[in-house]
Amino acid sequence: MDIKIGVTDSGRELVVASTAQPEEIEKQVAEALEKSTNLVLVDEKGRRVIVPAARITYVEIAPSDTRRVGFGSA
Repeated sequence: MDIKIGVTDSGRELVVASTAQPEEIEKQVAEALEKSTNLVLVDEKGRRVIVPAARITYVEIAPSDTRRVGFGSA
């Protein structure tokens, strides 16, 4: 899953590639926003990304783009 997080006062979005299920991520985001705590996500390599809930403007959860190699048709 690719998770894109918009952060207040930042021109760029934060992108995290995670192996978690969309439902898990949605639950974590909702809980962080409800309790005004930090959103803690773990990426595919085990690194932790911490974002204060007060700074989150939006969260987009989408399947990872699969890169195709070659010239064959899909």
